[in-house]
Amino acid sequence: MNPATLSLIALLAVILLSLTSRINVGILAIALAFPVGVYAAGFKAEVLLGFFPSALFLTLAGVTLLFGIAQLNGTLEALARRGVRACGGTPALLPPLFFVLSCGLSMTGPGAIAASALVAPLAMSAGITAGVSPFLMALMVANGANAGNLSPFSAVGVIVQVQMQRAGLPQSDGSVFAANFVAHAVVALGAYLLFGGIKLLRAPKVATAAVAVSPLTGRQWFTLAVVSAWIVAVVAFKMNPGLSAFAASAFLIMAQAADDQKALATVPWAVLLMISGVSLLVGVLEKTGGMDLFSSLLARIATAGTVNGAMAFVTGLISTYSSTSGVVYPAFLPMVPGLVAKTGGNPLEVALSINVGAAIVDVSPLSTIGALCVAGLPVGGDAKKLFRQMLLWGFAMVVVGALFCQFFIRFFV
Repeated sequence: MNPATLSLIALLAVILLSLTSRINVGILAIALAFPVGVYAAGFKAEVLLGFFPSALFLTLAGVTLLFGIAQLNGTLEALARRGVRACGGTPALLPPLFFVLSCGLSMTGPGAIAASALVAPLAMSAGITAGVSPFLMALMVANGANAGNLSPFSAVGVIVQVQMQRAGLPQSDGSVFAANFVAHAVVALGAYLLFGGIKLLRAPKVATAAVAVSPLTGRQWFTLAVVSAWIVAVVAFKMNPGLSAFAASAFLIMAQAADDQKALATVPWAVLLMISGVSLLVGVLEKTGGMDLFSSLLARIATAGTVNGAMAFVTGLISTYSSTSGVVYPAFLPMVPGLVAKTGGNPLEVALSINVGAAIVDVSPLSTIGALCVAGLPVGGDAKKLFRQMLLWGFAMVVVGALFCQFFIRFFV
């Protein structure tokens, strides 16, 4: 069997396992890349190691470390609690407030999972106090966190940009963020109107502003200043986000803003291994011709007129069970040029469709973000009912994402 076919079988095996198992498929991807690359394709081990995405690994480690420090010393939670107080006890403002709060935290670095972990318990508790549907609050948090997840400062945004650059696509931070944000904002607005938002406008004020808020400590003010300076450095002075994040993290640790061992423990090393392992295998796929073979298979289900919707549907369906950032983005974004060469269409539109289609289903409780929202439900809440509601909504988003990308993604290019 030729190396191209073997590398494709290896990637499909990784994708299949990611759908059916909770095993870290990054380990399997590296294990399969080794025999396929060295023995089937004849690469030297040094060449194979060169496929490892070291720049991406360091960038993700730096960004997640920096915001792990901000989470450890309570800076992010303090900001979240101040956001809750900002609603002034008006129930109708709670859902949009938590959408904005989750989005803001997610887009400035921690990413959707960390933002959901911080905000979901506050949101679910405040929602029950105000008489807001737990399902609506969960959708606001999950969609808000996802809406900010592809900003240039978030870990997942970095993954997407690096994969798109490796695929030869133009620098498109604004388009990537805007398409993803608008898709989730539209879905969140629909949820607000469907699940009680209009009724909440007539509801009386409640004591949601009673959320405890303590003054920021010196460590928290210092952390806020350092993180803000890092954002300015990345935006205004085009500093490398990963390397500069390590510098900012070292500065905070030296200033005793957080314990270095505890800070290192906040870095999602398992996720980094998953992303890097799949990227390594995709590197083998590209060099052996397996990528061209994979794109040929996908081209059979799409034409130039349907490729955007088709890719959003396929990646959405896979992402329902698999890791969006760890499997779907590293596996599918690199194949965009080859797919477009066979089907036609706009490469950037296809890439944006992959981004949106895979992300919009992550409200499912089978994903970490959706699961965090269910876990944030206070004692006495009907967790089974919320689980079923979010599961059905997540599956519905496979179709909604495909329709959005088919008809509207071109407006973001």
